[in-house]
Amino acid sequence: MSDLPWKNALLTGASSGLGRGLALWLAKRNVKVYAAARRLDQLEALKAEAGDNIVPLKLDVADASAAFLAVQKLDQDCGGLELVIANAGVGEDTRPKKLNWDSVKKMIDVNVTGATATLTAALPAMIERKKGHLVGISSLAGLIPLPQSSTYCATKAYLAMFLESLRLDVDKYGIAVTSIHPGFVKSEMTAKNKPGSMPFLLETDDAVERMGKAMVRKAKVFTFPWQLSSIISLGSSLPRPLRTPLLQRLR
Repeated sequence: MSDLPWKNALLTGASSGLGRGLALWLAKRNVKVYAAARRLDQLEALKAEAGDNIVPLKLDVADASAAFLAVQKLDQDCGGLELVIANAGVGEDTRPKKLNWDSVKKMIDVNVTGATATLTAALPAMIERKKGHLVGISSLAGLIPLPQSSTYCATKAYLAMFLESLRLDVDKYGIAVTSIHPGFVKSEMTAKNKPGSMPFLLETDDAVERMGKAMVRKAKVFTFPWQLSSIISLGSSLPRPLRTPLLQRLR
């Protein structure tokens, strides 16, 4: 397998799903991956599978201040991170009649505050080096409002807008910024969904391959699969009086 343009990478949420798949994809292509997550045992199993290119890093991005300092220190200790991927994320229903504040807060802490801390910790040093690539794993759900998903959609929309705006500031320094919006992918998060409720469901390896290639070509925004992405694009373009009744019928 050919080498990639990065010598090292920090990847959060690396213990399962897309994060684990991306860690393996990068490590097999000679990138040293600082694989971060809360479950150290899962990271050690990942290292056993992929070898020395995986460096397990116990990290809880829900504690954004601690995560920021940890990433900042890692950047200094490793001689400069070249690729930072904010992948850690959580998704749960938000049901207005039985609002669970702990669930809402967790999604904001991880998907918003934690992702922002991950992406900004090494940024000043990247700008000094005039080299680096920041990647945020958002979602197609961040592009359109969905029933019972107000918090999740909002957190992913935040990440997308943060990355879009950040790109305007750092492009002149040679820093690449990529916002990735997957559809439904087989993972721990989607395993709880009802069968048949996830159109165009992708295997993890398929999704990882698409994401990896998008990062290599430094795509600014990458949405996939195209079928679901096209439907969402069409839906979001409808006038609100037409769009709202249609969305309210979704489950």
